[in-house]
Amino acid sequence: MAGKTIIDKIWDKHIVESIDDSTGVFYIDRHFIHEVTSPQAFAGIKKRGIKVARPEKTVATADHNIPTQNQHLTIHDELSRLQVNTLSRNCEENGIELYGLNHPYNGIVHVIGPELGITQPGMTIVCGDSHTSTHGAFGTVAFGIGTSEVEMVLASQCLILSRPKKMRINIDGTLGKGVNSKDIVLYVISQISAGGATGYFVEFAGSAIRSLSMEARMTICNMSIEMGARGGLIAPDETTFNYIKGREMAPKGEEWEKKLTYWRSLPSDPDAVFDRELHFKAEDIEPMITYGTNPGMGVGITGKIPALDELNPSDHKSFLKSMEYMGYQPGEPLLGKKVDYIFVGSCTNGRIEDLRAFSAFIKGKKKADNITAWIVPGSKQVEAQAKKEGLIKILEDAGFEMRQPGCSACLAMNEDKIPTGKYAVSTSNRNFEGRQGPGARTMLASPITAAAIAITGEITDPRIFLEEPELVS
Repeated sequence: MAGKTIIDKIWDKHIVESIDDSTGVFYIDRHFIHEVTSPQAFAGIKKRGIKVARPEKTVATADHNIPTQNQHLTIHDELSRLQVNTLSRNCEENGIELYGLNHPYNGIVHVIGPELGITQPGMTIVCGDSHTSTHGAFGTVAFGIGTSEVEMVLASQCLILSRPKKMRINIDGTLGKGVNSKDIVLYVISQISAGGATGYFVEFAGSAIRSLSMEARMTICNMSIEMGARGGLIAPDETTFNYIKGREMAPKGEEWEKKLTYWRSLPSDPDAVFDRELHFKAEDIEPMITYGTNPGMGVGITGKIPALDELNPSDHKSFLKSMEYMGYQPGEPLLGKKVDYIFVGSCTNGRIEDLRAFSAFIKGKKKADNITAWIVPGSKQVEAQAKKEGLIKILEDAGFEMRQPGCSACLAMNEDKIPTGKYAVSTSNRNFEGRQGPGARTMLASPITAAAIAITGEITDPRIFLEEPELVS
């Protein structure tokens, strides 16, 4: 009998009742909610005359629709204000912990879970947000759910689910200069397409993955959804345990030792079999940037947009539509293209390591005059840490301004929208048409690549700056 994958180990432990060979009632350890996808779910259980089954298993925050300036004032936008106030009322009525606007733990839902120690290996985690897969970096089965499923979890702490197919993506080797986790995941998506992992839960493995910090691993798992996967995860190891230990809501004392024993049992067995397995070399990856209107339309920074004859004829129509939207031509290079906006933030790259990397890169330099930059921390704790480390001063000296925490320009749901026709290099996760505002043109990249572009005002290979002595050490 073959060994088990980490996915199967967690899945089997959380089946409350089997319905058939592939479907069962699945227990949820932790439910995160926010102001956008929860109101209808709360209205649903209220209409049914029931309460939240296990309120202590639910954590709420306001993030998607909040402003990133003047958060001490009443929210100006009427819909945003209604949603945030409704979340507060629903949490109060149902005894749910809420980290609302101006709370010291407030932040993007997928940033605060890990930084508070709520997210732990072996858990099942859901949220009414597709990028819940971020928590998979800790060795959890974490995935986004729809509003009707949010209601189901509030009512029962369970979901009826079918077991997913399993994929393992291995990245081995040593990453090159200027290449980080965002480049890894954009490269993989460019190779397998935005639908290449549809129907699968993906384990990321290999020496290049094991070398990453926890925050870098979160970026990888965050964007697993952008290759069509149900979710992504990475087996827990000493890096994971060291990150969790001592955090506010992490296990303590004897409970820590007990949990640690379980967590060490989670990695996939050596003889575990996956439905599909892929291998990539870290050395093949250079700083990446997208050129189209889905995350799979990416290329190395020194590369060119594909020519029509390089593509499958069935893809020509959608490709040309994307090129028309972006204002680009098939076969042309991206280096030197002008950029208008830079956005550093989101649940993909709004953590303290991202702000450190961006700040280290721009230290002693100046923002290009043609660039409007929004630097947005992923949480109040990230904001406080950035201030403590002097990152805000570095940003200000270079001509940048840090905003207050929130999802910000990741999605056109709050006041931070990229104007029609403008080009934005974004460290977020999606570049769909209108994602950052009606008619906005988005290119996805890492914080380091975004920093290089912010300095030059045009698409630039960040490695040219990394030759400078002060950035080599």
